[in-house]
Amino acid sequence: MNTTDVLRRTGIPRQKLYYLEQKGYISPQKIRVGEKVFREFNESDVKLIHWIWTYLKDGFRYRIAYEKALKKVGDGRKV
Repeated sequence: MNTTDVLRRTGIPRQKLYYLEQKGYISPQKIRVGEKVFREFNESDVKLIHWIWTYLKDGFRYRIAYEKALKKVGDGRKV
C-alpha cells in the first residue's frame, strides 16, 4: 500500500507519518523506480499506524502511543 492510501485509511497527517518513520516506530519498505523512492506499507504497518495515531489523538506521547499500539496489534516487535 502506498503513502496516499495509508493517509486515507488512517487519517494521520503526512508529517506525522514521516515523523513515525524518522523515529523508527515504523519501517516501510522502500521501492526505487528510476530516481524516485516510494514507500510501501503492509497491512501490519497500517494497523500499527492506525493505533499509534488513535493514541496520539487521545493525548499520549509518541513513545507511549507506540508501545500501546504494539500491544493492541500483538506485533512481535520489541517495545
